[in-house]
Amino acid sequence: MGTGRFIEIQGLSKTFQTPSGPFTALKDVSLSLRKGRRVALVGKSGSGKSTLLNMITGIDRPTTGLIVVGDTPVHALSEGSLAQWRGKNVGVVFQFFQLLPTLTVLENVLLPMDFTNSYPRKERHARARALLEEMGIAEQAGKLPAALSGGQQQRAAIARALANNPPLLVADEPTGNLDSHTAEEIFELFARLSRQGTTVLVVTHERELSRYFEETISIADGAITSVSGATRTAESRQGGHSHVSSI
Repeated sequence: MGTGRFIEIQGLSKTFQTPSGPFTALKDVSLSLRKGRRVALVGKSGSGKSTLLNMITGIDRPTTGLIVVGDTPVHALSEGSLAQWRGKNVGVVFQFFQLLPTLTVLENVLLPMDFTNSYPRKERHARARALLEEMGIAEQAGKLPAALSGGQQQRAAIARALANNPPLLVADEPTGNLDSHTAEEIFELFARLSRQGTTVLVVTHERELSRYFEETISIADGAITSVSGATRTAESRQGGHSHVSSI
């Protein structure tokens, strides 16, 4: 991988088999992202942005192409290796929070550390409490998720995503269920995390919030249509393929 490159994607395509025939969700996407950047993936519903996120995190497999995150060829990992790699290297934040309802907020944040044994057991509670403190919800640690507001639940979900100190934080429509003020607070949190060295990759349909990001990648019909804020935007390939971007 080139100097400073953290995510390298080359010739990425994804085709799903549907009752009405094959559907290509991503079409020959190539992309290069630097470490510690805040990047927004924007586009209409069905454009392919969530599919791209799933490819980068190893949640789904590409039909063709390669994905390298850090020094790891994510596309080539076995299922067992993928789960371990993702647990240690990727924090995921969902639109609907996905906190386990029968566990306290603190217990939810402890889960990733328990799963990967990334920290000594005697250190995990202190780390979980420190993350909740950083998110501004330390006083909610002993409560069940249902007792928290939507914004507080999302902050708890971000704390959980950061539990193993992953170099990559990804979020799929993380503010879709939040009011505009809370959404801005969440994006300000992402900005702070990237300044601390975390690469933040967010899928959002809210283009007006893209000002919180250093780069914005627009996707339509499975292809990258534009990249703004990039150090260099390469020429579009012939034949309608995606832009190749280095940002």
